This record gives sequence, structure tokens and C-alpha cells, in this order.
Amino acid sequence: MPGRERVFSLPLWASVLVAAGAGAILDAGFPDRDWWFLAPVGVALMLLALLGRSLGAGLLVGLVAGLSFWLIHIFWITLYLGLVPWFALGGLQSLFFAAGLGVTAVVLRHGPRVWPSVWGRLGLLPVIVAGLWTAREAISAVWPYGGFAWGRVALSQSESPFGPLVAWVGLSGLSFILVWLSALTVQLFREPELARTLRVGVGVGAVALVLAIPAWPTIQSGTTRLAAVQGNADAGLFAEYDPGQILQDHTSATLPLIGETVDFVVWPENASDIDPTRSKAAAQVLDYVSTEMDAPLITGTITRPEDTYYNSSLLWKAGRGAVDVYDKIHPVPFAEYMPDRAFWRPFAPDLIDLIGRDYGIGTRDNIFDIDGVLAGIAICFDIADDQLVHEMIDGNAQIILAQTNNADFGRTDESVQQLAIARLRALETSRTVVNISTVGSSAIITPDGQTLDSLPTFTAGAMVQTVPLSDATTPAMLVGRGLEWLVSGLGLAGLVMCVVSTQRQRRRSFHPVI
Repeated sequence: MPGRERVFSLPLWASVLVAAGAGAILDAGFPDRDWWFLAPVGVALMLLALLGRSLGAGLLVGLVAGLSFWLIHIFWITLYLGLVPWFALGGLQSLFFAAGLGVTAVVLRHGPRVWPSVWGRLGLLPVIVAGLWTAREAISAVWPYGGFAWGRVALSQSESPFGPLVAWVGLSGLSFILVWLSALTVQLFREPELARTLRVGVGVGAVALVLAIPAWPTIQSGTTRLAAVQGNADAGLFAEYDPGQILQDHTSATLPLIGETVDFVVWPENASDIDPTRSKAAAQVLDYVSTEMDAPLITGTITRPEDTYYNSSLLWKAGRGAVDVYDKIHPVPFAEYMPDRAFWRPFAPDLIDLIGRDYGIGTRDNIFDIDGVLAGIAICFDIADDQLVHEMIDGNAQIILAQTNNADFGRTDESVQQLAIARLRALETSRTVVNISTVGSSAIITPDGQTLDSLPTFTAGAMVQTVPLSDATTPAMLVGRGLEWLVSGLGLAGLVMCVVSTQRQRRRSFHPVI
């Protein structure tokens, strides 16, 4: 009978177990394992665990799924910081997860009665579910304290057939598509009255339709030849080293390149651990490198123009010094600065006191003009910030230089997770991305997502390559974040309609018409 509620529902204890397993399966879709096909499977299992659940039970299932995923996904935090920050960040993200899956449970439970037709159940419900997931990712990516734009489903697909879709729809759009496919699969499972061949055909057809979208064509506007240097410097926040050691390591790794013809040299975040704008000796070293390479040098350092520290990138030219500066706009809370220090310190004073200085929030644009080549500059987690990437392209960046320092994370998954984000940004923007780290993972990624060159981790070396430039604008960059607002709005609007309709039905049942 059309409109009847689909009765499939696991016992609550089984839903909790499935959710716990689903979180681990979702994580397996990300680097380092990179079994990308498991990401939508993990999402589908989470949705399956929500079937028949109330809001309260959905919150529980979502919390378990979130903890399972996040505590595995960001385990790299424990390498130096220990268990408390790991569980605090994982717990916060799991609360977002719980809220998102909690309201999704309401839609999955009551939606088939609100939209009883096959079109409603198969056409509308998966869109609403995917929209709610996208809304949750979008909110947690920007809030609180600038958010944590890590762990989005789209970020599991850097080397999958779905990856090139980001040029059309962006990261939020790709997350929406993957969750939509997972939700459609679950809804097809709930339709036993439909012929099995029809259900399989709809599912396969949906995947085929998505994969039939052609890759965005890369349009080259020129080339530039660059050298990207990995100094293998122990440059972590908690490392003990003599001042100038990191600068020396990167200088030593650059010296073998003298004689190479390049347009510029790029070093990683904090490659000059002595600020050359305040140290004559450090400035002389950068002048020497720039002179011998006969090219500008882009290097990371810590600046302090007045009383505020900044995590900065300098465009350095011999004899002229820093001709342009980018100060990191999105410093990482609880790592590069301590928000509301007086409030948080009583909870873990020893850990809070580890953050001895607070970096300021930069206000300069993130574009360097390197002798006519416009380069977008991203420092570490900047590469995960959608808004900053859009600002690069709006500023006509022809290439993206992603400078990072992964020394605090050793050989954990963090550096390859970050490299996956860089690869997706190359596809999304149709730009070459140079991901250069102090210790790895360093790679040059072309606009079609291919690795042109890379360096082994914890090995000093350099990548010298002629790379394509582009000034084309992909649909994802043209639309901006409008698609994220659209699909999130569809999900939230569907949730409101579902709740309002359910409340009306309940009032009618209490006050029958005589």
C-alpha cells in the first residue's frame, strides 16, 4: 500500500554496533589505506543503522558512528599531544556527527509517510538526507573558531573515479553526490515490493550517470619552471633544535640545484626558522640562495612586525628582501593560538600552556606576483579552507603553492590526508598544486590530478619541474559556495517539512474530525 512506513529496523544494540563498524569503514576510505570505495559503504551502513530510529536513538547512533570515525581518523594528534586533545577534537566533531545523523533519523523514519509516492521515497528522500549531511560538514568546517574542514566524505576520493567531479561541483558538491548515492541505495533496500532487477538497475544507473560526467578539460595558459625543496628538517612545534638549523637544512638541500634554470624556488612553511625581516644573518642567507639560483625565493617563517606573531610566507628577492608577505589567515585553534585561553586553561593547564604564543589572523591577500606568475599561497591547513581557495582563484592565481610543516605528525596518516586535499584542490581549480613540506609528503600535482613529481618522506631533496599554468575558471570556482548553500538548504527545508507534517498528523490523531 503506498504511503505505509517501511518497517525494517535493527534492534538498537545492533544499530549501535553497525554504527561503530561503519565509522571504521568510512575511515578506511581515506588515506593512508585509500580504499575510496569503502567511504560510501560506510555512509550507507550509518544510514541503515538509523532506519526506524527516533531522534534520541539517532543521536546515540550518530555519536557512536562519529566517535568511531573521528578517533581513528585523527589519531595522529596523539603523537605529541597525547589523548586529551585527540579526544576533545574527536568528541567535538562527533557531536556534530550525532546532531546530523539524529535529524537524518527523523527524516528516514517519517519521510516515507510525508512523501508516500515512489518518487518521494526514491527521488526526494535521498536528496534531503545528502543535503543534511552536506550541511553538517559545512557547519563544522567553519565553526567554532574557524572550524575543522577535515574528514569530509569528498576528501576520501582524491584518487577515485569520482574525484574529477570536484571541478564541476566542488568539495561540498562531491560529498553531496556520494551521500546521495549511499542514501539512494538504502532507500532501494527499503523497497522490497519493487522488482529486484529494477532496484539494481536504478542503483547502477545512478552510479553510471554520475561517472558519465566528463572530466573538466585542463586549459593551459603557459608554463613556469620551479624548484620545490624539502629540507628534511625537524621543524615541529615540539622539536628541539638549534636556532637556524631548519634554515641551514633547506639551504643545504637547495645548494645542489645551483646552475638549474628556474623561475622561482619554493621552500615549506617555517623553512626559515629565523625571521629574515629581523635578522641580518638570515637575510644574507636568503639573499645568497636567491642570487645563486638567479630566482626569487618563497619561504615560510615566523614574523613579528609589531607585537603580534604571524605564520608568514615571504616572497624574497636578493638585494630587495621581502617584496610581498602573506600572513596565514586561518591559524589552527588550540595549536597555533589558544582561543578563550582563560576559559580552557583550567581543564588542561599543562596542555594549554604548551601553546606559549598566539599567532595573529592575517589580513593580507593570498596571492604573490612572482615576476608575472600569479601564485596562490596556502600555509598548511589553509589548503582545507574553501573560502581561501576561492579567494585565490578570484585573485587570478595561475598556480597554487601549498607550504606545510608535517614534522609534528611523523609517519602518521596526517601528511597523506593533507596531500589528498591538495590533489582535490588541483582538480577543483584546474591548477597545478605544489605541496611542499619540511619532511613530506611533498608532491607536484598537475591540474588533472596526476602526480608530476614527488619526494620520499623524511628525505632531503628537491623537485625541479616545468609545470602548466592556467587562468581558466572551473564551474566549481564560478559557482563558488552557492551549491553548498543550495543542497544544504534543500536538506534543511526537507527536514522542516517532515517535522511540520508529522506534527500535523499527530494533532489530527489526537483531535479526530467527527
